[in-house]
Amino acid sequence: MGHVTSKSYHQLQQRLDKSPQGAPASEALFKILETLFTEEEAKLVSKLPIKAVTAKKTAQRWKKKESEAKKILDILADKGLMLDMFDGKKQTYILAPTMAGFFEFSLMRTDGRFDRKVLSELYYTYINEEDRFLKEVLAIDPAIARVLVNEEAIQPKYMAEVLDYERATHVIKTASCITVGTCYCRHKMEHADKACNMPQDVCLSFNIAAKSLSKHGIAKKIGKRDALKILDKCRSLGLVQIGDNVQNKMAWICNCCSCCCEAILAYKRLGCNMNIYTNFYADVNQDKCNACGLCVKKCPVDAIIIVEENHKKYAKVDKDRCFGCGVCTRFCSTKTLVLNKRKKRNFVPKDSFERFIMSAINTGKLQNLIFDNYQLWTNEVMRRLLAFILKLKPVKRRLATQQLQSRFINKLTKTYYSLNKALMEEKPDYSHPEMK
Repeated sequence: MGHVTSKSYHQLQQRLDKSPQGAPASEALFKILETLFTEEEAKLVSKLPIKAVTAKKTAQRWKKKESEAKKILDILADKGLMLDMFDGKKQTYILAPTMAGFFEFSLMRTDGRFDRKVLSELYYTYINEEDRFLKEVLAIDPAIARVLVNEEAIQPKYMAEVLDYERATHVIKTASCITVGTCYCRHKMEHADKACNMPQDVCLSFNIAAKSLSKHGIAKKIGKRDALKILDKCRSLGLVQIGDNVQNKMAWICNCCSCCCEAILAYKRLGCNMNIYTNFYADVNQDKCNACGLCVKKCPVDAIIIVEENHKKYAKVDKDRCFGCGVCTRFCSTKTLVLNKRKKRNFVPKDSFERFIMSAINTGKLQNLIFDNYQLWTNEVMRRLLAFILKLKPVKRRLATQQLQSRFINKLTKTYYSLNKALMEEKPDYSHPEMK
């Protein structure tokens, strides 16, 4: 007899799948949810909107007293399944995404709240053995993550063109709060007997996320000086900095190895289709290269090989595969490897809200953000209607909106198509300095 999952966990999976990131159903996922959430928690969380919500609003949706709803929300935040935020006036809560989110947070805990071996094995099955979840997550546009260039590898002539949000040091120096926690990827691989010997306590979180993780003992609060030391140590070990794909108020930076990191493994396995590269690529001076092969070993994405032409061996970089981390340049003994600037600058969303809205549009899930009371049949009707209208061709869309006589729907569809047009033309109409 196969695994039997209660209705509450099916409802929670469906709620998670309404988010742009999604959470495709599988037996491994249901076992993960059963490990993290009680059946009652799963039932309640399935009713939460995608956006942040207060205890008062949650109580109304759950049909409970505000004090009771707050107690449940605080328990979920303490487990690392939700993030709680306080802006000085009111407390709000938001369900953490799967990645980077409660998958990672559950393994960052060291207090025995969860069985980390069991979770690691389930995560390995869901993410590393099954394909659907990872393919969907890492194909989202804009990407949820991006590589940060090693600032020390930048040629002096390009230093002025490196923007603040591309510098890990700037992210650290401007953060309002910083925490360090256990590396989810390497800890997971340790339980699968596949981990390397790289350090695990190097996962950095910042700002609102860091405050919540620190408050609940999921990660340790540290100062900026300690964070910079961790960064220096990881760079000296050849680890790659991969972080939150936003310009302002980044939530996290991971120090990644090529053998354990989900993003790097997927980048190699899925044919480097992920748009996570920096604005640089590695290049080599063929005449000076001694073909020692160290760069081949250090490249995290296998973008460098040794070739021989006219009786001369040298390193050759696949510029399409290279994601511009700069690790190879750090270990090049002859200093013939350098980072050159790409012709086209990679677009980075202004903040997490902008990225979330754009990804909702591109995954066809915008309606789930607007009509987010999943208990009301009227919201379900409007979600289906909006999803249908947004997929119509312009002529049929005009007929539909005329029949509906709805200014709201018309405005939404205009916004949707104007954004999509900008995205398709790769000329987003935003006021970022690099887009001017």
